[in-house]
Amino acid sequence: MERAQERASTGPAASAALELLVHGVGGATPEKMLNDPRTVRITGDDTAAVYRREADVDAENATTGGPGDRPVPEAYVWSNLTSGNGTRALWLLLLPFMVVNLAHWMRPAARQRTRAVRLYGLLVRLTGLTLTVLLVAAVCEVALDLTAWQCAGTRACAERHTWLGFLSPAVSDGGWWSPPGRRLALAAVVPTALTVLLWYLSHRTWRAYESQEPPNARTESEDVPGHTALGRPGFWYGRRLVARLRAAHTAAGLLTVAAAVGTAAARQDHAPGGPATLDVLGRLLEAALAAGALATVWVVCRRGRSEHRLDRRLDAHLVRRLPLAALGLLGLTCVYAGWERPAWRSDGRLPGDVTFGGIALVQGALVIALALVASVLYRGAGSDPQGRAALKGLGGPAVAMLACALGSVMSGGVSQRVSDWLDGTGTFLAGPPVLLTWQASVIPAVLIVLLALCGLLARRAALLARAERVAVAREYGADPGDQARTQRIARARAMATLTDRAPLLVAVTSTATLLLGAGALVGALATGRTPERAAEHAHPLVHGAAQTGQALGSWLIGLGFLLFVTWGGAPTRTPPRAAPSASSGTSAPSGRAPRTPSPRPVTPSARCPT
Repeated sequence: MERAQERASTGPAASAALELLVHGVGGATPEKMLNDPRTVRITGDDTAAVYRREADVDAENATTGGPGDRPVPEAYVWSNLTSGNGTRALWLLLLPFMVVNLAHWMRPAARQRTRAVRLYGLLVRLTGLTLTVLLVAAVCEVALDLTAWQCAGTRACAERHTWLGFLSPAVSDGGWWSPPGRRLALAAVVPTALTVLLWYLSHRTWRAYESQEPPNARTESEDVPGHTALGRPGFWYGRRLVARLRAAHTAAGLLTVAAAVGTAAARQDHAPGGPATLDVLGRLLEAALAAGALATVWVVCRRGRSEHRLDRRLDAHLVRRLPLAALGLLGLTCVYAGWERPAWRSDGRLPGDVTFGGIALVQGALVIALALVASVLYRGAGSDPQGRAALKGLGGPAVAMLACALGSVMSGGVSQRVSDWLDGTGTFLAGPPVLLTWQASVIPAVLIVLLALCGLLARRAALLARAERVAVAREYGADPGDQARTQRIARARAMATLTDRAPLLVAVTSTATLLLGAGALVGALATGRTPERAAEHAHPLVHGAAQTGQALGSWLIGLGFLLFVTWGGAPTRTPPRAAPSASSGTSAPSGRAPRTPSPRPVTPSARCPT
């Protein structure tokens, strides 16, 4: 195998075309995919690997008489990526990050536009960073604001939930943990533990996958129109970039927790009559948090991915010190917030409306800028004469919009659901920030748009299946009495055409979420009240729709979580089943790539044309 890889990299026929076969979610064996009982693993491991027929192992070497008039088929088998225990379904909670990663690989193909390509990658990385801040801020909203600040600070809510009694000033009779700052410091353990857990999982997969260096890699020029990205030396090797991004995202999460804890205490100290010493410490702490945020953004903006060469260096000091510095700053913030302030009482909400509104504005601006850059790349490349690129090059921005929408919906829905659980009567707590309630309320509207579109597509598929029956009978010469088999073939053809409508589904969903998200932001900023209260004096139909949307939003999030865990755990409890293979022009539809793939030239585009 090593000799074959070496010849693939240096041999005279290094441009041999490859046909990449990727099976579906049902799984398949390499023998069935290649239609040959004798297969050889070219690269990968027991989790995911690439196979060839035994006769095609040395196909790149022209002296061996390999196929010169046909592509060499390779089977990518990834069935074991979905195997394991049911806890792997919890990775579905990171769905927004999985979706935003697709935007990077959906960049329109471009040559000799290095600056635009780098700007595109930068915008995608910044969008991913905002998702980290958003999701950690949502956990802070649940743990710090709703639980420690509002519920524990309200006697009726604390008596209803006895496990919060030791945090309540009234129930615990002024216990040590009852001051607001100490409650916030203790509740900060939840988002901090989540951030540390994600760092650990990322570090483990980084060592297993991104740190595995491809063999026989060579440097190539960025401007030379060579083979597609799948055959470039840096395509599979993201050791340095992923390590930097892991450090930046970890620091961003910890700094978000520190800001949530320290902002409330600093606001109390900045009030007239506050202690001068704590006021100065609060301002120094805010300056340190701002410096840490700028350093984190700088790390994300500093450099991107290089597919043309292997970057074997590792910024060890940055990767280690940036998260540790953020963790140390979080510890100092908790000490500062826990200082004794006899006149401090928890009232209303923590200052979160501005935070979530700012995140929504930044994400919208990033997606719009990403769409402009993608349009420039698509129009300037002139390399898509058949219109194969999804949405005329705007597939990446549309997917990034979906990722931001998923993050907003999850944040708003979870916050509203926890608020309803803590305050069943709706009289004790002020509830989550108004913007999160508005975002949760638009979930039913998004589902209505999706159901309407799916209904139209189903109707079109049914009409097409009816029309295909005549064509199937004519092409296959089917017996008029065998209507069942003819109908199955016609239905399969009609359903196959639905995959061509996937860009339309993404476009409509992205547009709907963008418009509804903008409407939620405007409604929250304009009224300052929840949808139900904002529509109190409106028409009864409007008021009823607002009530229904606000109530359904939180319940749909809970139902969605149960469905995620149930459906995500189902394939992990059953072994992969053999299924017919299907040709694909891209890499695997889900999961990770093989651990040590060879940088062989291939014909399919790596930029997800459809």
